[in-house]
Amino acid sequence: MKKIKAGIIGGAGYTGGEVLRLLLLHPAVEISFVHSRSNAGKAVSHLHQDLIGHTSLCFTDTIGSSVDVLFLCLGHGESRQFLAQHTLPDHIRIIDLTNDFRLIDKNQIGNRTFTYGLPELNKEQIKKATSIANPGCFATAIQLGLLPLAQAGLLTDVYTTGITGSTGAGQTLAATSHFSWRANNIQAYKTLTHQHLDEITESLGQSMNKKAPAIHFIPWRGDFTRGIFCSSTLAVSNPLEELTELFNSYYLSQPFVHVSKEPIFLKQVVGTNRALLQLEKQGNQLVVHSIIDNLLKGAAGQAIQNMNLLFGLEEDCGLQLKANYF
Repeated sequence: MKKIKAGIIGGAGYTGGEVLRLLLLHPAVEISFVHSRSNAGKAVSHLHQDLIGHTSLCFTDTIGSSVDVLFLCLGHGESRQFLAQHTLPDHIRIIDLTNDFRLIDKNQIGNRTFTYGLPELNKEQIKKATSIANPGCFATAIQLGLLPLAQAGLLTDVYTTGITGSTGAGQTLAATSHFSWRANNIQAYKTLTHQHLDEITESLGQSMNKKAPAIHFIPWRGDFTRGIFCSSTLAVSNPLEELTELFNSYYLSQPFVHVSKEPIFLKQVVGTNRALLQLEKQGNQLVVHSIIDNLLKGAAGQAIQNMNLLFGLEEDCGLQLKANYF
């Protein structure tokens, strides 16, 4: 079988490193180059030291055009700038992991139109696309917990809290990413103003065919490295058994999303591309808990999932990953 040739732009960061790790073990992919301006000439394993013995690739500052798919693992705002500066052949599929092209009024550049890459919402559109805007990590976790309700017309105003690991902040050091600050500490941030809110409400509205209700979201910085745990509360009168069946039916053909009857916890999904959901109800108040690994289902894993759909592969190809349960 002819392998898919892949290139990575921004391969030195957390997200680029995760894309690299997944592609190295993907049975249908050959990595053509890993781009990093600041690390050009260095061995990839010099920076990503867990890859010693896995690859002899070196970072390059040259952008090759003889690839089938290009992953943009840059900082937010940099992908649009990159594509404005580089003319890429039309046959190259692009999967962008920034927030540059996720919204409908910002999803175009040149002759490219980006499709929002949440497979559990847009699977058929993704299969036909040439350019994918990979969703944000919090956006993925929250939407997976609400999409069945949106489609069924049961979505009302939502109050969500979510806590994320330190890798969600990227590799650039900040006061709140140092170990001495993070250890034994949590903090709310971007209260009701998080950048993922626009893509969440737009996509939920797409599922409802009308404007989505308000999403009131308070994110938290957590004292751990990986994972997202969200809890969304809203008023729904339907019985819990009926709602559980609604969720199970919605995700029946989705290989990475599962509904648990038992309380869920992060170790079940960290290191995997899976999402777990749990529903609880008191009176008319429904709580949907949702958990993912922010670097995998929330970023790199979902990007590979989208690549599989673009190239007609099994959706879970190269993504049979084991949780670090203990």
